[in-house]
Amino acid sequence: MSEYKPPFHMTDRTVTLLAEISEQVGRITVLQEGTISPHLRRENRIRAIHSSLAIEHNSLSLDQVTAILDGKRVLGNPNEIKEVQNAYQAYEMMLRLNPNSVEDLLTAHKLMMQGLVPENGKFRSGGVGVFDGDRLVHMAPPAHLVPKLIQDLFDWYRDSEMHPLIKSAVFHYEFEFIHPFQDGNGRMGRMWHSLLLGQWKELFFWLPVEELIQSKQAEYYDALGKSDKAADSAVFVELMLEIIRDTLKDTTVVGRSTDQDSDQVTDQDEPINRLLAVLSEEELSAAELMKRLGLSHRPTFRKNYLTPALEKGLIERTIPDKPSSKNQKYRKK
Repeated sequence: MSEYKPPFHMTDRTVTLLAEISEQVGRITVLQEGTISPHLRRENRIRAIHSSLAIEHNSLSLDQVTAILDGKRVLGNPNEIKEVQNAYQAYEMMLRLNPNSVEDLLTAHKLMMQGLVPENGKFRSGGVGVFDGDRLVHMAPPAHLVPKLIQDLFDWYRDSEMHPLIKSAVFHYEFEFIHPFQDGNGRMGRMWHSLLLGQWKELFFWLPVEELIQSKQAEYYDALGKSDKAADSAVFVELMLEIIRDTLKDTTVVGRSTDQDSDQVTDQDEPINRLLAVLSEEELSAAELMKRLGLSHRPTFRKNYLTPALEKGLIERTIPDKPSSKNQKYRKK
């Protein structure tokens, strides 16, 4: 039994979110009817990769990421293209990874960072800090402590009787606190969080939780900072549970169906679900929505996302009497 005890206290908010997520998981499990369609699996995987890399300042759009993974030539920064290719390989390997294996963590990091940093597949050999501009937000523990800290964290996760939703979020926070690698800590932490959740319920392997993290990027880093100052991961855990709940609410997961028309309708509705997910409870302009969705082609955005959502009455204009106003924004109804 591990003696490692990550600092975390259960709040009333945590309990409420846990209940809401469990309800959503039950709902989707019934609707899913077994197997998620291959089309939706691939689309969600690409969205997860695009969002996780965008958090790390990769400037490629969702359309460009899709084109790269379809084998098409894309004009862009070679390192950013390499990041996409690496991340796809790492995520594709996820079902074969043991979430309790430090060796598998290193293997996944090697795939994720191959050709991008010298120390791929190895724990860092020097000190690292997390910066917001020129301001030091977090100084990670010394490099010589990293192997033991990571092993302790893995042992704790394996032995802990906490609910997987909570302990996977605690793991995510502790992983970022340790910052075990020279680079790639954010994308590895988010991927491993999905892996841990997927071990609990398979549907989490295919849900693009990273997409909603990207839409709440400022809150994500703020929660990490607040948890650091409080020496308690509760703030970060609550935010991750909110993100998981909202992802489940706004994502349609379909099962394998013998009714081809049914699958086609669901695929057509998927852009609307994505739009609702990134819109959340905010009021956003078309340009802001396109940025969050990773889209660069306005006609495609209007045809597949905006217009259908308006016609279905799921969103509304903030200035309804002037549809073409330069100050126009959109919100959920």
